[in-house]
Amino acid sequence: MINVNDLKNGVVIEYDGKLMQIMEFMHVLQNKVAYVRVKMKDLRTGAVLETALKGSDSAFKRCFIDKREMQYIYNSGDSYAFMDNETYEQIEIPAERLKWEKNFMIEGMNLSISFYESEILGVILPDKVDLTVTDTEPAVKGDTKTNALKDAIVETGFKVKVPMFIEKGEKITLSTATGEYKGRA
Repeated sequence: MINVNDLKNGVVIEYDGKLMQIMEFMHVLQNKVAYVRVKMKDLRTGAVLETALKGSDSAFKRCFIDKREMQYIYNSGDSYAFMDNETYEQIEIPAERLKWEKNFMIEGMNLSISFYESEILGVILPDKVDLTVTDTEPAVKGDTKTNALKDAIVETGFKVKVPMFIEKGEKITLSTATGEYKGRA
């Protein structure tokens, strides 16, 4: 059990039957009443909740999340298959749970998969990934004076805005948090 005053960023607790990770917390003293303002993320749904917890609130169950290194091996259409690098055990995660993550995953890539007890929570992407541009418009001469951008499609099918000088076949680096172009790989 963990007390309200012991909450820290990254700690995972059980709150109203949900698995919540503390994203931000702040101790507040207002009108001689102390409380903790907390921003939490539901690890099952991704929903974010902001609330205030009083020191008199009961203690919460602390939950420990396990992370295992796994290799993305294939997409069967309705699910994505991963293989544990140590035990060679395979798991499948439904495609609807990886709507954002699928934009940055290529076969053979090693990723961290998070588990709570035996429940699969999801994929933890690296901060940046390098992907190959499979389609883009040719650069138009004269458009180089401004920071003009054009659309490009990478090998996962994700559409991203890139500078005019990027050509088909180049490897580029993308932020997995925002999906933005970060540079050439």
